Amino acid sequence: MINLTINGQKITAPEGSTVLEAARANGIYIPTLCYDEAVEVYGACGLCVVEAEGVPKLLRSCSAKVTEGMVVNTESERVVKSRKIAMELLMSAHDGDCIAPCQLACPANTDCQGYVGLIANGEFDAALKLIKNRIPLPAAIGRVCPHPCEKACRRQKVEEPISIAQLKFFAADIDLKGESYIPECAEDTGRKVAIVGGGPGGLTAAYYLRQLGHEVTVFDMMDKMGGMLRYGIPEYRLPKKILDAEISLIEKLGVRMVNNVKLGREITIDMLKSVNDAVILAPGAWKSSPMRVKGEDAEGVYGGIDFLRSVIQGNPVEIGDKVAVCGGGNTAMDACRTAVRLGAKEVYVIYRRTEAEMPAEEIEIKESKEEGVIYKFLTNPTEIHSENGKVSGMTLQLMELGEPDASGRRRPVPIEGKTEYLALDSVIMAIGQKLDTTDFTELELTDRGNILADEEMFTTSIDGVFAVGDATNKGASIAIEAIGEADRCVKIVDAYLKGVKADVEHPFLSKRDDDTVDVSDREVKPRTNAQVLPAEVRKNSFDEVSLGLTVEEAKREADRCLECGCREYFKCKLLNVAQRYEIHPERFAGEMPQKYNHDENSFIERNNSKCILCGLCVRSCREVMDIHAIGLVGRGFTTDVSPAFSLPLDKTNCTNCGLCVKLCPTGALTEKSTLRKQVPLNEQYSADKVELDGKECSVLVSRYNGKVMRVIPNDENARSVDRDRLTEKVINNG
Repeated sequence: MINLTINGQKITAPEGSTVLEAARANGIYIPTLCYDEAVEVYGACGLCVVEAEGVPKLLRSCSAKVTEGMVVNTESERVVKSRKIAMELLMSAHDGDCIAPCQLACPANTDCQGYVGLIANGEFDAALKLIKNRIPLPAAIGRVCPHPCEKACRRQKVEEPISIAQLKFFAADIDLKGESYIPECAEDTGRKVAIVGGGPGGLTAAYYLRQLGHEVTVFDMMDKMGGMLRYGIPEYRLPKKILDAEISLIEKLGVRMVNNVKLGREITIDMLKSVNDAVILAPGAWKSSPMRVKGEDAEGVYGGIDFLRSVIQGNPVEIGDKVAVCGGGNTAMDACRTAVRLGAKEVYVIYRRTEAEMPAEEIEIKESKEEGVIYKFLTNPTEIHSENGKVSGMTLQLMELGEPDASGRRRPVPIEGKTEYLALDSVIMAIGQKLDTTDFTELELTDRGNILADEEMFTTSIDGVFAVGDATNKGASIAIEAIGEADRCVKIVDAYLKGVKADVEHPFLSKRDDDTVDVSDREVKPRTNAQVLPAEVRKNSFDEVSLGLTVEEAKREADRCLECGCREYFKCKLLNVAQRYEIHPERFAGEMPQKYNHDENSFIERNNSKCILCGLCVRSCREVMDIHAIGLVGRGFTTDVSPAFSLPLDKTNCTNCGLCVKLCPTGALTEKSTLRKQVPLNEQYSADKVELDGKECSVLVSRYNGKVMRVIPNDENARSVDRDRLTEKVINNG
């Protein structure tokens, strides 16, 4: 036996063994991507280097033999520098996505590819559980989210992005119609957390803190939980019974919910701190931003969220027949479409840019036009006129587009001397919202009047008080942003409660250059969107507009997924090493040595763009299996791993033993996906007739596994009655 020292640890190793073998036998980690006991030493990756006293060069531990009295350092500054360079060179030639673009674009980091794949496979319960790892309100969020995931979806390079948001609430709706999933909670920790605000951010924090075993109380100033999901989103987009059902599942975890309690009125931050171990502020932004135009203090001028809240609470403000909605976002869309449903005869949207620059969802603009909304683009209010204190009209400045501003959109510029007058009964200002700072004087605020919170740690100027969502830093954003922040904040608060340091590192991920992605071989498959109520029907009621996806539609839509993210992500050795060191492979960016290709047989998928030429597949095929199905082709920078004459694997003597797949450290060789199993559909449609309010109503009834999934009105009688009552009648009739 040989005596040696590695990283200060005195060990012994058999004579003739390598430094790598000695280290592994004693639990000392040395990275390597090209070594395996089954094949001869190759030394290709250059990652296993170590420094030995008295030896001027770094040694490759996979081949260097142990010697008596040897002193080895596996993590010296010189060694780490060498490994970082080796990793940067390897990653600069590795063309693959660790995580799909859709997931990277989601502020909550939802595994979109994962749950879409499960839905394609008919595994709806598993899909729902995966979604709830990041989003506790998927049925609500799936209906209202502007889905940044879809904007990043690579399927749009073929035709259109996957309907990711609709698939989310499809899975959630099935869960709500049966025995709903409730996650297990850890044992009680004895720690208490107070949350101010029962909107998406606050409810998310409560959901995940409770699962970690902490006692959680949510305080909200309104009479019901939900925040802007309840009081800022119209019923036709988000039925409140759906929101109620999802909130009740959070409450069933053991979260205590207290309503009609306002910070600064019934409670203070100091009061909450005195009886809790931590406080999370998620109050939202409830104050409408003013337009700062002459006459906006007239009777009949309303803030966008104030107007929507009045309707949702059943006390709509008086808007008259002619209504102007100022703004181009989704709140403006909600306001104009709500005004139509309240019976306004002329509803205008005033927007100072063109339709192409509108931040609102394209489908919202399209459906609002179908409902009769009139758009006045390139106009900007300069004065609101009134008679006897009441709105009578508005002067609009005509605009044209100039140079791009900081947002990248072309700046609207007034056309000198050109204006337009619009006769009106009311004006709705949907140009933004902000925090009401009245009750947050104890905290340090930003120049914009929002709570100043560390963007990584969510800490505020008061120890033990954290803040997330619309009330912080940059201000109001989309609900999924608040959910993502709350999810990350929970990890910070949990560490704080345990007295340990929170991990906020951002690990390295490999990402493909979208410009290099070639999808020309993909079959064109049109996107499947959920059916919506006809415009003439929907504009006269607050019934939910979307009819949702059927099981067949959902599976067909999910099957379009390109599966961009790597299936080997959780066991990729290359990524594991890359994330141990702070690397910058862009330093060596240039032409990729291997063209992206996709070769497969019945069992194995081969993708050379991910190959790092470690040689394990070639050597195991030759040395262990004695088959020689693949080899190294070419020399130098253009070397490639390929069967002879670049034949497909099916045309070689490959036996599909899978050894190469097992040893591949990068995902260049993987087992062929079995994700898309042919699962028999179990949803039936049937025509039915039910009697309600003395009317015989014709309906289409969709059932899945015996459960009524949806009831679709099929004649004028059915469309004229409340859909919830219609559905209840169908269920009661069996």
